[in-house]
Amino acid sequence: MIPEAIEPRRALIGEYVLGLLEEPEASEVRALIARDREAARMALEWEQHLLELADELPAQSPSLVLWERVQQSLGWAPAAQANAAEGAAGWWNSLGLWRLTSGALALLVLLSWLPGVLRDAPSGDSFTAVLQVPGESAKPGWVVTVDGDGTLKLQSLVADAIPAGRSVQFWTLIDPKDGPRSLGLIEPGKGVTLSAEQIGAVQAGQLFELTLEPQGGSPLDRPTGPVLYIGRAVLIASN
Repeated sequence: MIPEAIEPRRALIGEYVLGLLEEPEASEVRALIARDREAARMALEWEQHLLELADELPAQSPSLVLWERVQQSLGWAPAAQANAAEGAAGWWNSLGLWRLTSGALALLVLLSWLPGVLRDAPSGDSFTAVLQVPGESAKPGWVVTVDGDGTLKLQSLVADAIPAGRSVQFWTLIDPKDGPRSLGLIEPGKGVTLSAEQIGAVQAGQLFELTLEPQGGSPLDRPTGPVLYIGRAVLIASN
């Protein structure tokens, strides 16, 4: 049962983000986040807060065993490697790995789909963002890459069916005080490339999202429809 009061609802969403809820309660919260913009915002606030806490932990390089377990969990590793990775179960289930799923997993998914993205990179900073269904983890739908010259590429990993009379709009947000900025309409299942002039400066933690809007796009200067996919930029190379 989803609480009506704001604070109990926020606490419940926090438990969901931490992975503490069991079915069917987890499914109820997942459905709430998918349909309710305020609930999705709460989930993002929790994820950001937990990421900030994780950032205070000392950095550690994953062991070979952990790396193999990550590959196996994402469906990249052969069965033989999967057996060798069983010893990493404690690591995989630990809160410390949440940081990997929030940040480094974005890089892992990116490298799987775009193996040459870092080769011959220009001299500026490079970023990536894995856009996922709100409240879902490790289920990428789109990948954003920003190379060293500021060019943004948005690549689809899914082929969603969009209702007739609706459009998918691409947004970015750096500072909530400035509000979101539209990056244009997106054709589902097809990628797009935007220039540095169209994108502007990009920084770590910058929000990217795709929303379902009326045909032709939002009538306002902000999203009006449900969030389809959302994610934050992660710095992957600094020059």
